[in-house]
Formats: sequence, C-alpha cells, structure tokens
Amino acid sequence: MKTLIGTLLIFGWSIATLAQSYQSIESEVTFFSSAPMEDIKATNKKASSLFDATTGSIAFVVPMEGFQFRKSLMQQHFNENYLESDKYPNATFEGKVTGYGLSKNGPQEAVAEGTMTIHGVARKVKIKGQLIQNSGGLKIHTKFPVKVADYDIDIPKVVFYNIAEVVEVTAVFIYKEK
Repeated sequence: MKTLIGTLLIFGWSIATLAQSYQSIESEVTFFSSAPMEDIKATNKKASSLFDATTGSIAFVVPMEGFQFRKSLMQQHFNENYLESDKYPNATFEGKVTGYGLSKNGPQEAVAEGTMTIHGVARKVKIKGQLIQNSGGLKIHTKFPVKVADYDIDIPKVVFYNIAEVVEVTAVFIYKEK
C-alpha cells in the first residue's frame, strides 16, 4: 500500500511539473539595422524554445540560415561573410526568467538573465521582456540591442555606412504546455 501511495504521489507530482513546462509552437525573431545608407531587416520563423515556468529556466535556438531578407544578396552576405553560418549555424540563449507570477493571467514584465551565444561568442546578458500567460499557454515578447562587435562580427569599412554597429533584435515565442 505504501508503494502504491508513493507511486501515485510521484506520478501526481510529475504531472504537475509537466503542466508548467512549455515548448514553442510558433516563433518570430527579427533583427533591424538602421544605418545612414540603408535599413536592413530580416525575419526568422524557425527558432525553437523551451520554458519551465516553475523554475524560470529558458532556452532557445535560432538557426542563422533561417533569416529571410528582402534582397537575396543581403542574405548571402549575412550567412557567408558576417555570421559565417556554416561554421556557427545557431544563435542560442540559456538562462532564467524572473519577475513573473505563475498564477497571474495577462501581461507581466519579466527579465531573462543568462548566456547568449552568437557567432561562437558567449556573453552574459540581461534582457527585459513581457510574458503573457493564458489558460492554453503563454507568449514571450522582447526587444533588445545587440552590439555586433561584442560577438566578433566584423563589418568591413566598405559597408560601414550600410550596417549599424548595434542591431535591434525582437523575439516573440508562443508556447503550449508540454
């Protein structure tokens, strides 16, 4: 009998823990570079993420070749010359989200702290964003600057006026319970 009760307690705890684990079902990561000669925008809908609302642990992976540009030549230069996507295929983030309440529905301000890796360079970052929880899942939305030099991304002087030193990244992940 004790074994049965113990098993049921462990099974019930596992279900409760699973109910707080989320997997992204939709994503959109955009970067925007505003420079004197040209604005550049690219969008990626191939990112994926996991979020544990109980612990706040979050991780996401953004495949670099998933970014789509208005001009194919921009996309080619982005992948071959700047991000070296064959050598560094993904950007990643791993960390914790704090400042939200599990019992609150609707929008909440939150902060993610962790390690972001782009172009093979890992840096500690702190990113503010919004977590919107509802009965079926949640959504995370954030907008933050990325200084390209911090990630050893070289901008040739020839195109210095075409690409900003700091790009704006917007990420939206829509999650469902696992």
